Amino acid sequence: MGQATNPQFDPGKPQPRSLWRYLWAWALGAVVALWMLLAGLAYSTGYHEAEEISDGLLVSAAQLLLSQPLNAPLPEPDASQPHATPQVALPKALAQHSPNAYAPEFHVLVWQDERLVWDSHGVRAQWPTKLALGHQTLALTMQGVSQDWRVYVGESTGGDSVRRVAVFMEPAGREALAADISEHILLPALVFLPLVALMLASASRRGLLPLQRLSGKIAALDVDSGQTLVPQQPYRELGVTVQSINALVLRLQAQIGRERRFAADVAHELRTPLTALVLQARLARHGSAAEQAQALQAVEQGALRAGRILSQLLDLARAQSLTGDLSEPVDLCALALRVVSEHAPLAHELGQDIALEAPEQALALPVQATLLELALRNLVDNALRHNPAGTYVEVRVARDAEGQVTLSVSDDGGDFSATHSADPDTGLGIGLTLVERIAQSQGAQWVRDAGAAPFGKRFALVWPATGHLSGKA
Repeated sequence: MGQATNPQFDPGKPQPRSLWRYLWAWALGAVVALWMLLAGLAYSTGYHEAEEISDGLLVSAAQLLLSQPLNAPLPEPDASQPHATPQVALPKALAQHSPNAYAPEFHVLVWQDERLVWDSHGVRAQWPTKLALGHQTLALTMQGVSQDWRVYVGESTGGDSVRRVAVFMEPAGREALAADISEHILLPALVFLPLVALMLASASRRGLLPLQRLSGKIAALDVDSGQTLVPQQPYRELGVTVQSINALVLRLQAQIGRERRFAADVAHELRTPLTALVLQARLARHGSAAEQAQALQAVEQGALRAGRILSQLLDLARAQSLTGDLSEPVDLCALALRVVSEHAPLAHELGQDIALEAPEQALALPVQATLLELALRNLVDNALRHNPAGTYVEVRVARDAEGQVTLSVSDDGGDFSATHSADPDTGLGIGLTLVERIAQSQGAQWVRDAGAAPFGKRFALVWPATGHLSGKA
């Protein structure tokens, strides 16, 4: 059995990224960033709490020593060793050295009536001569290492006796306490981080399900039959998207309708001359000499008419292919004068009059000269060929007081309301359809109306007022 392949998959091209992976990555990145922020806050909080706990432990140890009776006998220092301190048994709570961060080792000095009677770790040489009561930070050198030690000094009196106690602890103990507190705060969050990542991935997939369902509905749309999506959606964001898609579908349906009407116009325009050609060819084959000459003349006229229709179709295809070309300033007056001059012989041959109404100064617009000339030629040609002899045709270039520029072709050969139904797109003919498309591509409004007296029909391209105009009307 052959393996099914995705027709849109091309291994040679870079594949688009997955939306759910993109959302998951951003969400997970936000969680990790928050976790890192939490880590910083946890350490800062832990260090602050460690300071408070250690300060409290120093106070508790000092109070324990100060609470001993002042008249209790204390060992005298050995006179033969002036730097020695008496070996006194420490209270159990102070003497134990535990790896637990919450039970650090203390260094203790005790003075009785200004005489040092207790130095637990032999640091009397590093000790200042006089310290104030309370908490303070001292720079001491222990075992060749200089560090800032946190010290608490307390004092008690009883009768004529004064006892002063200094308790301090190693800085490493405080750091260990801060790390321990931070670890207890961060460890649960770190353990749950992979679980949070999995939950975010699942939530991202599930959150995109409505978008996948909407994609399926869009793929099943039948634009030709006039289908659109249901405007009411369960989520506001999808509702906005559906509105945009429906607007696009309506434009496509309108375009399809115009193409169908245009195809019907082309079929109608071509059927008449081709049918006439067949009839006249039969008459030329079986008729008399006079009938043959008349039939051949009709065949010639029908062939010319079919040729003009095909020429208009080619012009339409050319116009659609040129819509991406760059625009340039075009003098509408000079363009209209050239087109009218070229059609003057045809107007004389058909017994019609053609004239140009335009300002003396140049009136320029940033348009495509080839397309605009093609549109004007079609309008003038239709006005001359589809009106009886004696018709007056006027080509007009003007700019009104509001700055709108108009390029129009009017004639008095018939009534506009009598020759056009309520549907403006019915029976337009290929030439007018071509002009309409050119008008859209050049930013002009396509206008068809009765015009001003004495004219009965007017076809015009109207540009809104812009700052790109030059010349004066």
